[in-house]
Amino acid sequence: MVADTPQNKHILVVHGPNLNMLGQREPDHYGKRTLDDINGSLGEKAAKLGLQVSTFQSNHEGEIVEAIQRAVGRVQGLIINPAAYTHTSVAIRDAVLLLDVPTIEVHLSNIHKREPFRQQSFIADIATGQVSGLGASGYLFALEALAQRIA
Repeated sequence: MVADTPQNKHILVVHGPNLNMLGQREPDHYGKRTLDDINGSLGEKAAKLGLQVSTFQSNHEGEIVEAIQRAVGRVQGLIINPAAYTHTSVAIRDAVLLLDVPTIEVHLSNIHKREPFRQQSFIADIATGQVSGLGASGYLFALEALAQRIA
């Protein structure tokens, strides 16, 4: 049995479609930081918090589902920005439920101030919390919240 210490607390961060284009895609909504910038900041913050973090990005719904499924029993928390799949994917929702760990939904823009179709989230009611509209910093806030939640 492995001792339950912060060093073996593992957080999975899942980025949905088009987030690989951050920095180029609609910077007024999503900011100028790239996905590599965000992932680097998450790695640095995780190290300071004594956590391990793994990141995954895909433009394909099935790959996101499979990444979450592979994490079952291996991670203690999930940060997910399903991007466009936020509003459409029951499959990703079901995978998050299967994972059964504290989950923070993150959105770079404030989805509640966007088009009506973007205001519906298939993840919000099953997530531990949601960070929306705070740009790339939202991921760091989510990581801090999970660190406190799983401590």
